[in-house]
Amino acid sequence: QVQLVESGGGLVQAGGSLRLSCAASGRTSSTYAMGWFRQAPGKEREFVAGINHSGTYTKYADSVAGRFTISGDNAKNTVYLQMNSLKPEDTAVYYCAADRNYYKLGSADYWGQGTQVTVSS
Repeated sequence: QVQLVESGGGLVQAGGSLRLSCAASGRTSSTYAMGWFRQAPGKEREFVAGINHSGTYTKYADSVAGRFTISGDNAKNTVYLQMNSLKPEDTAVYYCAADRNYYKLGSADYWGQGTQVTVSS
């Protein structure tokens, strides 16, 4: 009943920035936790960043901490991932996830289709 659509991916040079957006539609709720995951070719999907329903708690993978910022806008039913100082290792398809339970984001009820982020050397 909830649809998630990612946007904002693209090609950027190392050291550059991108801002990903995840727009939710359908039966949305302010109680949903949101997260970003990514998957590079031949690798497992990995956690990138998460945010609780109120936006008061965020968590980041060690590989992106200090460079990425997750935020949300409940009025727009949208969550963002600001990515700065991008590295080639950040190249992956980025997926948005939503679940009522923050601790179950890895197996979230709702997932977007993904947006490609490519960081050139």
